Order: sequence, then C-alpha cells, then structure tokens
Amino acid sequence: MKISTLVVAAAFMAAATAAIALASGGALPNIGSPKMTSEPVYRGYYDAHIDTYMLTDVSNKAQATAMHMNYSAALGKIKGLPLQYFVKGRAAKGQITIFGSEPGETDYNPLWAEVWVTWNAGAHRVVLTSDNQINSLAAKGKLTVKNANIVLNAPILTVGK
Repeated sequence: MKISTLVVAAAFMAAATAAIALASGGALPNIGSPKMTSEPVYRGYYDAHIDTYMLTDVSNKAQATAMHMNYSAALGKIKGLPLQYFVKGRAAKGQITIFGSEPGETDYNPLWAEVWVTWNAGAHRVVLTSDNQINSLAAKGKLTVKNANIVLNAPILTVGK
C-alpha cells in the first residue's frame, strides 16, 4: 500500500470519526474544518505483522532536531509506557522498528518508551518482528536490550493483518 493511500485513508477515518462525534453531540467545540495534508508515515512490526505509524513529538532534543519532530521535555517524565524497539548498529536486511503493543490491546498508548536493541558479537542476525522474539533472544544472550530513556509520540495509524 502506498504511503499517500495510507494518508488519505487515515484522513478519511478521521473525518468519519469527527462526523459521527458531531452527530452524537460529542464533538469538540470550535475545532474548525479539517484540511487534507500529507505527512510521512513509517512501518513497524507488531507480532509479525506490519502496522503504520507517524512521528509527532519526542522527549530528546537531538532526536527531535534530527527527525524534524516537536521537542517536549515533559514527555520524558511519563512512565509505564509500552515499549518501541529500535535496532541499533548492524541489523538483518529489512529490519524496521518493533512495537510492544498496538491499537486494540489493553496497554496500547501512542506514547512509547524507546528501547535500543543491539546484536551481540557472534549472534546470527534475523529480522526481529515481535517483542516476545526480542525477549527470548535477549534471554539467550544473543541481544542486548537497553532503555533509551526517551519517550516518543508515535501513534499507530493502521493495524496490519
């Protein structure tokens, strides 16, 4: 699915949700009319399927500058968030981020605690597609998992199958 199609689909869903809320009397007052724009979206694994997400805010100033996101120091104070895993250093071909939750799960939240994953020397690198796989490989000494102490606002827009 092309990124532009995902943006259009997300915008349509947002407009439909707003229309339903308005019809039910639950709309926010004075939010104005929606405007179609184009924002970059990314892909990440959750339990071996691919979800799409966007990046909006982060608690790390250097990361905000590098990724052209909003910087929010206040995000860094939020605890108890689901994990989003990023493989640093050498990775298997095709590796993308891995989510620890997604919409529909009881612990889903668009705010994520960033976790950095690195392959240990001598380990055979494979594409990581779930947090359970990461935890299993880390327990076997094949991966190192480190809390980055960074909170990222990255809402998942579409859930894969």
